[in-house]
Order: sequence, then C-alpha cells, then structure tokens
Amino acid sequence: MDYGKFRYEEAQRLKESRKKTVQITMKEVKFKPKIAKGDFDTKVRHMLEFLDEGHKVKVTLQFRGREMAHPELGTKILDAVIEQLGPIAKVDTSARLEGRNMTMVLSPDKKAAKRSAAQKPAVTKPATQISIETENSNAKDENIEDSKKAV
Repeated sequence: MDYGKFRYEEAQRLKESRKKTVQITMKEVKFKPKIAKGDFDTKVRHMLEFLDEGHKVKVTLQFRGREMAHPELGTKILDAVIEQLGPIAKVDTSARLEGRNMTMVLSPDKKAAKRSAAQKPAVTKPATQISIETENSNAKDENIEDSKKAV
C-alpha cells in the first residue's frame, strides 16, 4: 500500500470528523454591585443572545473597596440574572466568591431551546402600522381635493 495515499485518506477522515464537532466557547459578562437598571437589562440581553448561539456564559461580579463588605448585594444581582434568563439557561457553577470577584457559569438549556424554536410564530407586520399609513394617505387625498375646490 502507498504510504502517501494512506496519509491522505487519514487526513480526509480527520477533516470529516472535525466538521461534525461544535465549538462551545465561554463568553464573559462583567457586572458591578452598583449597576443601573438599563445597563443590567442590556447585559442580560447580550447574555441571552450568547446562550441562544450555544455559548456558555461566565458572569463575573467585581467588588471594589467597601463593596467587599456586602457580598449579599452581589448574590442579589446574580439571582436577578438567573430569574430573568429563566428556563433558557441552567447554572453550571453556582455563585462563589473568589477574592474580589464573584463568579457563576451558565450554559444553554437544550430542552428549553427546542421548545422555544418549535413555538416561534412567523413574523408579521403589525396591523396598527398599516391602518396609520392608510389614514395618512386618506388625509392627503382630502387636502388635495380641498385645494382643488378652492382654486
């Protein structure tokens, strides 16, 4: 048997096996204890996108100065994250304080992803926009007719 042919076939088999694998990466989102509501919602929305893409998410809460005296504020924020993500994410590593950081790892819940994909309805244009457009065009037609009568 030709050794060059053997190496080529082996390389092709390895290449084919790599096609079927899925790369799961770890994304990190950082919070601080004094985070505002709008910033919190934005970061949770980003986490939701990461989980929908199949990535794991590491949530890091950074304490500074006297904030270290109140770790319960950090657990409160991390609990709010879990509550907002709900059934979409499952907790791999629960919240744990390591030095000045409190970390938690979330991963996508495959059962919830299948259910949500099956329940998504088709996107349609809202009826309210259509009625507003027709009202505006009717108003323009009336204005044109009024101006013709005046001339």
